[in-house]
Amino acid sequence: MQATWFITGASRGLGANIAEAALRAGDRVVATGRKREDVSARLGHDSEQLLSLALDVADPAQAQAAVGAALKKFGAIDVLVNNAGYGHLGFFEETTLQDVQAQFSTNLFGTFNVTWAALPVMRSARRGRIFNVSSLAGILGAELCSLYSASKFALEGFSESLAKEVAPFGLHVTIVEPGPFRTDFLKPESLRFGDKPIADYDERRGKLRASFEERNGQQPGDPLKLAQALVKLASEPEPPLRFIAGSIAVNAVDAKLAAMQAELKRWHATSVSTDGTY
Repeated sequence: MQATWFITGASRGLGANIAEAALRAGDRVVATGRKREDVSARLGHDSEQLLSLALDVADPAQAQAAVGAALKKFGAIDVLVNNAGYGHLGFFEETTLQDVQAQFSTNLFGTFNVTWAALPVMRSARRGRIFNVSSLAGILGAELCSLYSASKFALEGFSESLAKEVAPFGLHVTIVEPGPFRTDFLKPESLRFGDKPIADYDERRGKLRASFEERNGQQPGDPLKLAQALVKLASEPEPPLRFIAGSIAVNAVDAKLAAMQAELKRWHATSVSTDGTY
């Protein structure tokens, strides 16, 4: 059956790759981005299969309007992909409240806005898939990633809870957790850095930023294969709650789980000793 996809952040990067993979599979796609012309430049003109829309996910009214336009064109939303986002990098002490608000406004609240808009129609249909694009940084914290990781950790908690809430309606939620993929993520248009440097961090900041620049374009993950995998998962009767993408991410999660198990075992007696005797 031909499915209708609604994808945010589809003008470039993984969002565009997912849109192209869905179109190749014969599905219909509502592709959104901050600038509609950028979406059209990447995916082509609107057709019986494609609708391009302008959408700033941080704007709830735009999210509602975009979902309305999608329904008017195609009559349904079968697969929702919350992909729009960016990374704010920097040591936490060098960031500001405005940086935090901007990071969460797109990465987390933007997902809320689009999901609030799309969920009623998907729930009414009693079927559908929601892909929330997180990151390895949503499982594993790292230097320079405090704001980005915070937004992705929050996205994961939201997604895990949402999955339980909507399962009775035939809806499945999958958290997509890519490691390093050769997308636009490490390019300047997808990254922001703190701008109030503190001297104590100078040496580490320089080395870490240089490592990001060196890795740009050298990431092992293939975004085309990830997009194809999501198209496959969209038709799976029992898709995973979490889809960890790429060998680096798989190995990193294995290592974190092992460390968590070891720590839990080490402190087990102290942890359970906090139970009361009522």
